[in-house]
Amino acid sequence: MKASDLAELVLLAAVWGASFLFLRWGAPAFGPMTLAGLRVLGAALFLLPILMHRQGLGELRGVWRQMMGLGLLTSAIPFVLFSYAALSITAGLSSILNATTPLWGALVAFVWLSQRLDAIRLLGLVIGFGGVVFLAWDQASFKPGGSGWAILACLAATLSYGMSASFTKRYLSGVSAMTQAAGSQLAAAVWLMPFALWFWPSQMPETRAWISVAGLALLCSGLAYILYFRLLQRVGPTNALAVTFLIPVFALLWGGLFLGEALTMHMLAGCAIVFLGTALVVGLIKRAQRGSTAAP
Repeated sequence: MKASDLAELVLLAAVWGASFLFLRWGAPAFGPMTLAGLRVLGAALFLLPILMHRQGLGELRGVWRQMMGLGLLTSAIPFVLFSYAALSITAGLSSILNATTPLWGALVAFVWLSQRLDAIRLLGLVIGFGGVVFLAWDQASFKPGGSGWAILACLAATLSYGMSASFTKRYLSGVSAMTQAAGSQLAAAVWLMPFALWFWPSQMPETRAWISVAGLALLCSGLAYILYFRLLQRVGPTNALAVTFLIPVFALLWGGLFLGEALTMHMLAGCAIVFLGTALVVGLIKRAQRGSTAAP
């Protein structure tokens, strides 16, 4: 990657890592449904004018049914679940669990699209999900006040992300990235805003909570989509997936700086196991080995 591409990759990871901080600030004030609804509505209002400028509304109208499915899988369901998880687990733990998205993506593609899983990827799946079990083993209490349901919510959210990747490949091949970004956020807003209004908080949230909404909508959804899809075009999907490994670094950093969240050796060990499994699944380790073998 060029230096400019690497800089954008790091910026994207920092922005997406901040989403877990904003969730921790916003979810208690707005509630999961309302926070997620405002997030996608703000992102749609940010992205649609850009799509209009690029004359993409005609393409969006032609695939609106598919967009309803994409919006549900890629934003509506996972945003609500991560907002719910933010009520009881740290930003760092949520971000580490979010790193399992490529594992679910490979598993869903195997079941849904019949994509072959070789021995290396199967090993990666076993290691990656073993890391999740290791992380949750002493924390997943399902008693009142426990974190078990929050951990399951994060895993269900990443499963939804994994399903959205196969859904996109099957039903939206050839549709421009900007149309997918704006259309998915608009569709997610259609799904969520009735519930967001129904669960609107009785007490007006404080300024920090509204800043969280703006950060989630404009930075973590609007700007992040533009950066991500631009990176996909410039460096390809495998290199762009490196952001998966950087997001928890920034989430842990922001959580420590602004929330006082502690980083434990147990979390570091679990994070390393998940990262190893993910690297095997997406082919980064295999590719690095081939590169080193070919070097003079």
